[in-house]
Amino acid sequence: MSHFFFNKKATIVDQAIEGLIRTSPHQNLARLNTVEGLRIVVRRDWDKSKVAIISGGGSGHEPMHVGFVGKGMLTAAVCGDIFASPGVDAILHAIVTVSGKGGCLLVVKNYTGDRLNFGLAAEKARALGYKVEMILVKDDISLPKNPQPRGLAGTILAHKVAGYHAEKGKSLKDIVEHTQQMLDNVATIGVALSSCHLPGSDESEGIPKGKSELGMGIHGEHGVATLDTQNSSKIAKQLAKNLLSHIGDDDNLLLLINNLGGLSVLEMALATQEVLRTPLADRVSHIQGPGTLVSALDMKGLSLTVLPLDNKLLTALEAPVAVAGWLPITPCQTLQWQEAESLPEVELAKPSQNTHAAQVVKQLCQALIDNEDELNKLDGQVGDGDTGSTLATGANFVLKALKQKKLPLNDTQALLHWLGEKITTPMGGSGGVLLSLLFSASAAAYPGAKNLGASLSAGLQKMKDYGGADQGDRTMIDALQPAFEAMEAGKSWSAVSKAATSGAESTKKMEKAKAGRSSYLNAESLKGHIDPGACAVSKVFESLKD
Repeated sequence: MSHFFFNKKATIVDQAIEGLIRTSPHQNLARLNTVEGLRIVVRRDWDKSKVAIISGGGSGHEPMHVGFVGKGMLTAAVCGDIFASPGVDAILHAIVTVSGKGGCLLVVKNYTGDRLNFGLAAEKARALGYKVEMILVKDDISLPKNPQPRGLAGTILAHKVAGYHAEKGKSLKDIVEHTQQMLDNVATIGVALSSCHLPGSDESEGIPKGKSELGMGIHGEHGVATLDTQNSSKIAKQLAKNLLSHIGDDDNLLLLINNLGGLSVLEMALATQEVLRTPLADRVSHIQGPGTLVSALDMKGLSLTVLPLDNKLLTALEAPVAVAGWLPITPCQTLQWQEAESLPEVELAKPSQNTHAAQVVKQLCQALIDNEDELNKLDGQVGDGDTGSTLATGANFVLKALKQKKLPLNDTQALLHWLGEKITTPMGGSGGVLLSLLFSASAAAYPGAKNLGASLSAGLQKMKDYGGADQGDRTMIDALQPAFEAMEAGKSWSAVSKAATSGAESTKKMEKAKAGRSSYLNAESLKGHIDPGACAVSKVFESLKD
């Protein structure tokens, strides 16, 4: 099975670029019309009197780089194939197209292919008379002694700082100085539970089960160490330890929390909280994310970037932009609690005694308890096998209350109300809620109903309204409805029981369930099997027929 969603491998990047341009929220992007194979996205609102900021690299890191083209950040992005540097001609086209007298700055991640291609393009542009400077992003700290640290999520902070000063009309020299000063202090480290899937490949680079890889690169390169855990707390502590060791005494930090592509929003929120429980959090004043800023296709991992802030740098980073991919920087917050309004007390009737009502309740409950195993077996054929246990739990709860003389047995409406209020707690799940709806609505209808059957029918209607099932949908309603109708018509308990049994038996012939877990089964799986909920209803009325 392919883990990559695409049509033709050869057109993945071109189609993705077109999709990004057509959906740009600021409607300010265009693709340069050049020779085939060159992929350059530019701002349509660019002023050539200002220094141009150009970046780029392999595709697969979206929203980087196209997602950061726009006012306040990049002037142009040059895109290569997936995880492959763009060629010299494409970079040179970008320089020539967007550069004016002020020149341009190339922001380049420190990978061999990017250094070579952007470097040669810069030399060619200078030979043509263009002012070009190039800075390398080297924010990866996973290998402290590596002479060529890789460029990671710190790249977008370079885009932002350079873009801010360019927008302000600063000179190329000033922009280089400000951006390089920031890059000298930024640090990033990542971790992954699995590598990414490439188009046309069924498998990703393996990481042993139950382990994670510290420092894995954004192209799927192996990390520097394999951690014997996938525990979020342990991983967060390890990342924080590495970052604290690198930054020394620096505080007032920006913490950028970046999804490498494959973690869910839930996992990223959890990871953020785990990091904010480490000693690193004591140094953090501002946060960016969590979110996807620099991805590695669908790599299941994240990176943390820290940067010491001063007022000037924070101003540059907080300045508004007109790009799709940037996330706002916000002050770090503590968890805020707000007192909830207390729920009003539901007043239940005082307990009262009635021998006949007590016998009915006892028999009803005992029928469910006695048939627990049979109902579970029936449910095991068409569901998850717990119908009997769920109903027996509710029955035991009511039976205990009966023995403790807590029920208002001498007031039918009050008894229905008590059941509606109390039955959800022991039963839980949808079954308890449905029965609570039935009893609560029946209690509300009781004063205006002609008899118990009519009030129960009113309660059943509410259960149908909220539950989404009706008679004929292969549920307990198929037994409840004919039984309640017989009660409302004043028929004998024997007739009521017969109606319930007949309704339950009819579910054996129903080839499609429209509610509950059995709705996922085909006709062959359901054929000849009685619905366990309907069967439970028939057992209850069978116990009461005398």
